[in-house]
Amino acid sequence: MHRRDMLIELGVEEIPAGYIQPAMDKFCSCIKESLSQAGLGYESLEQYSTPRRFGLGILQLESEQRDEVIERVGPAVSIAYDKEGKLTKAAQGFVRGAGANEQDIYKVESAKGEKIAVRLEKKGKTTMELLPDIIKRAIESITFPKTMRWGSSRMWFARPVRWLVSLYGEDVIEMALNGINSGRLSFGNRYSRLVNPVEISASAEYLGTLKSVNVIARREERQALIQKQISEIEKEYKLEVIADEKLLETVTNLVEYPTATIGSFAEKYLELPEKIIISTLSQNQKCFALREAEGKLTNKFIFTNNADRDSESIIRHGNEKVISARLADAEFYYLEDTQTGLEDYVEKLAEVLFQKDLGNLREKTERIVGICEYICEEGGITGERKSDILRTALLCKADLVTQMLGEKEFTKLQGYIGMKYALKSGENEQVAQGIYEHYQPRGQNDELPETETGTIVAIADKLDTVCGIMGAGLLPTGSNDPFALRRAANGIVSILASKGLALNLERLIEEAFRLLSAKLGSEGNNQEIVQEFFEQRINWLLKQSGIGYDVIESVMHLDKGNVSDLLIRAREVENFRQRDDFRELVLGFKRVSNIINEQGIFGDVRPELLTDEAERQLFEHYQVLAVELAELAGNYSIMMEKLVNFSSYINRFFDDVLVNVDEIEIRSNRYNLLKKIREEFLGVADLALIVVEEK
Repeated sequence: MHRRDMLIELGVEEIPAGYIQPAMDKFCSCIKESLSQAGLGYESLEQYSTPRRFGLGILQLESEQRDEVIERVGPAVSIAYDKEGKLTKAAQGFVRGAGANEQDIYKVESAKGEKIAVRLEKKGKTTMELLPDIIKRAIESITFPKTMRWGSSRMWFARPVRWLVSLYGEDVIEMALNGINSGRLSFGNRYSRLVNPVEISASAEYLGTLKSVNVIARREERQALIQKQISEIEKEYKLEVIADEKLLETVTNLVEYPTATIGSFAEKYLELPEKIIISTLSQNQKCFALREAEGKLTNKFIFTNNADRDSESIIRHGNEKVISARLADAEFYYLEDTQTGLEDYVEKLAEVLFQKDLGNLREKTERIVGICEYICEEGGITGERKSDILRTALLCKADLVTQMLGEKEFTKLQGYIGMKYALKSGENEQVAQGIYEHYQPRGQNDELPETETGTIVAIADKLDTVCGIMGAGLLPTGSNDPFALRRAANGIVSILASKGLALNLERLIEEAFRLLSAKLGSEGNNQEIVQEFFEQRINWLLKQSGIGYDVIESVMHLDKGNVSDLLIRAREVENFRQRDDFRELVLGFKRVSNIINEQGIFGDVRPELLTDEAERQLFEHYQVLAVELAELAGNYSIMMEKLVNFSSYINRFFDDVLVNVDEIEIRSNRYNLLKKIREEFLGVADLALIVVEEK
């Protein structure tokens, strides 16, 4: 057996940048799995990809499978032979199914007695025999968000497949894919020639041969080259690129041989809001924006093309022309939009449908204002703070009907456009920043709103969406969540927890449904389902915070309304469970809970009926504990410390006192004492639900 390098290259028309890496990961994983199943060892696997090719290099791949000796065990000897010593039908079927002969049979001992067996030698196949099926299966495993067929092809792919290179060392792996025969012919960069064929003599020559026709097949190498060229431009012009990892990933997948070049646009466009310029450069034209050292945006940008320096001026001119045209459009929208104040756009929201059962965006805005009024009342927010919040709520959706967003050129800037237009209209900083922040968090890793206005309006907007959409019967199922309700609900609980807002979420949901009642009616609005939905989201938040499932259960069964308080309690219980004395606390509380679980009627504790020293001490320290916990309300770290210290009195009580005595009054009085203790503990958590090991 020997080893050689293997190469697969699937040539295609230009694939969208976002499709490439997911497809490569699937391609690679399928090849790995198939080689493992075939028992073919190799040293390493390398990915190669450009907009026009998917490639894999499998280094030092074994040339053949190993031969195997397989033992097949059949029926028991007593079943395999009849009285005359001849094979029974059961034994004959076993031998035939194993592909053996009668003379191959031997006997083996097993746990269930002696059985017949045969030994088969399975000859390993050569790698060249196995690879065509492995390659074809891997290519067919690749999926894309959108696919197409071309010509008379039956194959579905993101773009038409044009060639297939498959080599094992210097030898071609003979196979056909969708009418295309494999070979050693690949194609180079199109900027020098539209059809630029090149022959790959051997797997090991692949990368070098492609470089000779201006293709860098290693994605990481292209990205490093782009970064190096950008760095050189930064030094030459004393400017700094605005970091954009996502753009860098995209640009890397747009070119086969990158050349970074600087371009510029008219300085007058720098009067536009900064993100409009950056969005035009990065989102529309895949260019990097540049700042001066002190942070001011410049009229220069860097673009990456797929050609050499000889074509630089032509490509620069084309990029500058398109960017100037887009910025001219943005300037027109901006000047037209800002001729009137942002508030003037609020009434136009009535022309935009939010959802057929829930009305238009003007009606949604009114509900957002209503929820904000409720939050202000609950939180004791008055005066200028309240005015800013309600003003933010009124204006938060107004930018959606401006030309800047209405023309679909800059839809990702909703909120930001509203903020800039608000400032232009004379709104104060709190209102403007709140308009921008009320969409946050837009995803799991996004920032939370910082201002009070942004925080409260974000909660109100998201809550109206979740309650309204689910109230209309459009419930998220499995991975199907077209209205991103999980993301919105996660945003609400994350904001409540991180900001420490003492809002009761359950009552907040009830208020949202009250405001929606004109649209949904009083019946069949799924309010209970929404409450359960938010419980799941709180559970998600606690898990994200590293809280164990049993600790979550111990706090969730109590008060689910105050999310911030829930998270603090859960974290403290989780912290204490690492301590040795926590186990004794939990076991003691479990005994308290278990002994009174079957009792239905309780009363006050009568001190005169406490006959044993241990129960008198327990009662005295309970009274002290109750006062201390009331004074410490919300300071769960110290409260937990008090409970841990108190557990010694519980343990002594159970060691020295028999609860279920015959005297009814004494027995009931002891139940009442344990019930009072349990109530104090439940102010923190139901520790009976915590899982600990008993001695």
